[in-house]
Amino acid sequence: MRRVRLHPLDRKLLRDLWHIRGQALAIALVIAAGVGMFVMSRGMLLSLEHTRDAYYERYRFADLQAPVRRAPESLLERARELPSVRRAETRVRASALMDVPGMDAPVSAQLLSLPRDHRPAINDILLRRGRLPDPARADDIVLLESFAQAHALNPGDSLHAIVHGKRRRLQVVGIALSPEFIYAMAPGEIVPDPKRFGVGWMNREALAAALDLDGAFNELLVLQSRGARAPALIEALDDLLESYGGTGAYGREQQMSDRFLANEIQQLGVMAYLLPPIFLLVAAFLLHVVTARLIETEREQIGLLKAFGYSHRQVALHYMKFSGLITLTGLLLGGLIGQRLGQGLALLYMDYFKFPFLLFQAPASVYLSAAAISLLAAAAGSLRSTRAVIRLQAAVAMLPAAPLDYSRGRRASRQERRLPIDQPSRMILRHLRRWPLRAALTVTGMAMAMGLQIGASFSLDAMDHMIDVSFNLADRQDASLSFVEARHASALQELRRSPGVLHAEAYRAVPAILRNGTRRRHEAIVGRPAGAELSRLVDSSLRPVTLPEQGLVLSDKLAELLQLQVGDMVQLQITQGRRVQREVPVSAIVQSYLGTSASMSLEALNRLLAEDGQISGAHLLIDDKQVMLLFRHLKQLPAVAGIGLQDQMQRAFYDTLDESLGTFTFFNTLFATLIVVGVVYNSARVSLSERGRELASLRVLGLTRA
Repeated sequence: MRRVRLHPLDRKLLRDLWHIRGQALAIALVIAAGVGMFVMSRGMLLSLEHTRDAYYERYRFADLQAPVRRAPESLLERARELPSVRRAETRVRASALMDVPGMDAPVSAQLLSLPRDHRPAINDILLRRGRLPDPARADDIVLLESFAQAHALNPGDSLHAIVHGKRRRLQVVGIALSPEFIYAMAPGEIVPDPKRFGVGWMNREALAAALDLDGAFNELLVLQSRGARAPALIEALDDLLESYGGTGAYGREQQMSDRFLANEIQQLGVMAYLLPPIFLLVAAFLLHVVTARLIETEREQIGLLKAFGYSHRQVALHYMKFSGLITLTGLLLGGLIGQRLGQGLALLYMDYFKFPFLLFQAPASVYLSAAAISLLAAAAGSLRSTRAVIRLQAAVAMLPAAPLDYSRGRRASRQERRLPIDQPSRMILRHLRRWPLRAALTVTGMAMAMGLQIGASFSLDAMDHMIDVSFNLADRQDASLSFVEARHASALQELRRSPGVLHAEAYRAVPAILRNGTRRRHEAIVGRPAGAELSRLVDSSLRPVTLPEQGLVLSDKLAELLQLQVGDMVQLQITQGRRVQREVPVSAIVQSYLGTSASMSLEALNRLLAEDGQISGAHLLIDDKQVMLLFRHLKQLPAVAGIGLQDQMQRAFYDTLDESLGTFTFFNTLFATLIVVGVVYNSARVSLSERGRELASLRVLGLTRA
């Protein structure tokens, strides 16, 4: 075989790279970190979007959902005739309390109806195991897969549930997934916990009979026409359902599962476009330092090359190739790293979001974009050095470089002599003064690495602070329970007499629409009693907030979304009961770490609703020694719709943080370390190379290696 003959400049290029292989590898690793993060985050973003869109389309996830108290089935035809409605379907939804074998605490659940003779036209389910409910059997149920796995439930098993105050035995016949519950979370909670919240699908007739909704529905699902405007259709649906107790239609952006998924996709987008440039900027700086130093040490060689007939362009291209090969190595490593990290992240997301499948697929455009950005950074880093090569004439290049001139810093030198430092330290200060741009860029590179690490650590610390404030200062109850329907305040006395209850504190929650001009938000207005001790609001100084006798107290995020300030009037429309509409002043705005909230004093809310002492549930302080007695007692109460336990919620929150933030913190720490290694190693190598003669002179003068 014929040996491949390399061009002389190419052979020199390979020798130069081998000579500084440590520095080249450090730079390549920094580039690989940036490329890997870009490929991982951008590829995962596209994979999530593609999987979500395909899943939503195949199983016809609703564009709009419109809850209603009770509406006749005949109203469906009128809904289908509304402009821009492509498809509409009704269903029955019920809250339930499940008694799961092996689980002491009651489990909250959502039960949804399935049509008798066909698959759902909207919000279809993906059956993973078993079968659909038999139309002839009223107690057949299909469970959400995450809930079934958490309790080791399989087709053929049974469990008990309290549905609308009646206890019944349900037979598990199937396990399913749904685009509606990619991120399944109980109402009012902040993280999913499949042990404490489940979803089940039952026959329409059976569920309707349990809720006394024969021939009626309590939720309308709508698919819009392509390109239709959601606000106009929402307004039309609200007008249609208003007289039947409609609580306000809403789009996907306010559906809990889709909102969390959209937020995660948004964060991936920020990561894809914010973090990789940090690595590439550091790499550009390192390439600039290395190529500049290489050109400086090869001045005579450059002069000889030009004397032997090599053009300015050929010599400049030779040093551009030097940067290009290092960048190409980083690109290849980064592509492999990003692919492997993306596959690992897909497995993490499969556990986090309940998709039928999720494959990490970064299209060619992602790799091409990474290559283009990396090569652009490499060109920017080596451009100044190669311009110096082009301007360098052969005769000048073959002369020794002029020694460094420190005479212009006489004033600084006089100041240095007054400092109690040794001679090597003076050399360091003079060197930094001689190369201020290089010193500044080195500091900037280190600062970027520190910022990346501090940012990752800050997220964990911020979450710890948020959890401490939310669970230990604001919501200090052991458990929160909700009733099937609002009850008179005398129900609180019954709860206080329950076994194990040390203290009970009532609350009222009503769904409402808050409007400020064209801005509107669906929000639950929470009424809290005066002097609340268990569930309360705290200000930015972590002091309890006393609810005013009149007006709303908004969280800072909700006030920002509605563009409201203290003293402004907000239009409040209650969407249940008498559907009261009022203009209410904003009395205070408080900092909130979790979600958005709107609060009033319990007395003011009941006055607004023209109701006498109604409550929606209670917060409980429980005696640990009698907690099992209390659970058994609550499972027998038909009025209880759901129970949330603070310690389990907090534990689930920490588990979620460990899976998500812990992983990203590890990635950020690893990548920050690569930046530090690259910057420090290259700076040290270049400094030692430049100071080699001076350091040798110091050794001759008697200084030790130390």
